[in-house]
This record gives sequence, C-alpha cells and structure tokens, in this order.
Amino acid sequence: MRKQFAIIGMGRFGSSVAKTLSQFDFEVLAIDQSEETVQEISSIVTHAVQADSTDEEALRALGIRNFDVVVVAIGEDIQASILTTLILKEMGVATIVVKAVNDLHGKVLKKIGADKVIFPERDMGQRVAHHLISSNILDHIELSADYSIVEVKASRHMIGKSLRQLDIRAKHGCNVIAIKQDEKLIIPPSAEEPLSSDDILVIVGKNIDLQNFEVTFAE
Repeated sequence: MRKQFAIIGMGRFGSSVAKTLSQFDFEVLAIDQSEETVQEISSIVTHAVQADSTDEEALRALGIRNFDVVVVAIGEDIQASILTTLILKEMGVATIVVKAVNDLHGKVLKKIGADKVIFPERDMGQRVAHHLISSNILDHIELSADYSIVEVKASRHMIGKSLRQLDIRAKHGCNVIAIKQDEKLIIPPSAEEPLSSDDILVIVGKNIDLQNFEVTFAE
C-alpha cells in the first residue's frame, strides 16, 4: 500500500513538497489556515482543508493519525510549528518531518519528538554557495554535520586522466564512489579509464576535505 502524506502549511516549501508528491501519484492532504491558499492547491492534491494545526480536535477530525508521514512546513510562526509538532507526537503520528527556520528551532523540534528536521533555506544556501565556488559542482548533499556527497563535472584538469593518476583519495582524503555517464551510473568506477568531459564524479568525504577538493579543481 502506497504511503499517505499530510502537509501542514502551504507556503513555498510546503506547496512544493505537496505538488511533487502528487506528481508521483501519492495521496496528499494539504492543510493551511488560509482559505485562499487551500483553494489554490485543491486542484493539485488529493484533499485540501482549511484548519488550524494547533487545534488538536481539528487534526483528530481530519484523521491525521492515519497518515504515514506528516510534514510540518509552517513558515515563520515558530510557536505554531512547535505546538503542531507536539500535538502530532502526542497523537501517535508514525513519522513527523518538520521544517526549521534556525538551529535553535531545530533543536527544540528534535527534543519534542520530530523524526526529521529539515532546513530548506540553509541547505539551498549551501548548495548555491558550492555552485558559486565552481560551476563544475552540480550538487551537494549533506549526510551529517561532518560528511557530504558532491557531484562534480570533470574539470579540464581531470580530462584524459584516470582516477589512479588523479589519486583523489590520497591527495584530498575523498572517495570517488561512482561516475555518471549520461544515464549510466558506474559503481564502482574504473581506476584506469581516462575521464572525459561528460563524466560526472560522485564523491563522498569529510566536508573540510571536500571543500579543499572543490577549491583545487575550481573553474
């Protein structure tokens, strides 16, 4: 049985999550305090309801406890975000994912039981910053506070050289775990095959090592 999602807060982030899940044919309940916003999203998601997420009875009436994942995407109203998360936790919702606006907000959410805390503005800012360092940095995914994965388009300093020649692990402390070639993903990558201009390296490592690597091969 496919997962059912409830998204609370139809701001830019919440509506984007709701629309994307709907595009993948998941059942999505969109909840927002604004009647106008609910009307706008109603044609895209399975159900759209105007409700106050800090009202426990209103959430119970919606059967929120029956959803597999509830995403709290409330914007700047930190108090409402915290109260909503607390109510959902006490109701026994299986998985609660909450948007945080800053580190302190995130810590509080973790303490009261959020299963996953996300920082969309911060994370997007990090991705933009990495791309600004070098146009070859296509993506940056933070795995933890210390480790990340980056996708790097082969720079002119890499083209024609093999991974063995570049010796990225020894010189930069990072590991090339895969190479993307068009639609093909090569795992593990060949150590002897020369890199081409279309190759994309998928690299994992400590953030400080990855930063040094990015700067070294920046273009």
